[in-house]
Amino acid sequence: MKKIIQTDKAPAPVGPYNQAVVHNDTLYASGQIAINPSNGELVTDNIEDETHQVMTNIAAILEAAGLTFKDVLKCSIFVSDINNYSRINAVYAQYFDEENAPARELVQVANLPKLVNVEISVIAAFA
Repeated sequence: MKKIIQTDKAPAPVGPYNQAVVHNDTLYASGQIAINPSNGELVTDNIEDETHQVMTNIAAILEAAGLTFKDVLKCSIFVSDINNYSRINAVYAQYFDEENAPARELVQVANLPKLVNVEISVIAAFA
């Protein structure tokens, strides 16, 4: 049976999907972009602030499910410009312990929703 995870501390879905779904002790979180859930505004002043907002949104979804970044098994990172790799990675590294960091990929794509610069989704598991 699947359980829907929904929190007002992360942006509301803008289509026929949920923030996250739990099935068989695994959480599948939808991709998050840098929308500030308190005002609906995009945070795109710079790539560091944008990435922090994405990670804050992911943290809120994990928390709503009773999980933390330590429970994340896999991250998928989509970027509009691969030249931002090191700057995004520097922010991303603040959220994960290097020894226990999840598997991940980071790929450049042609466009992202609302023309943002970064989108991240995660898969996490309950211990």
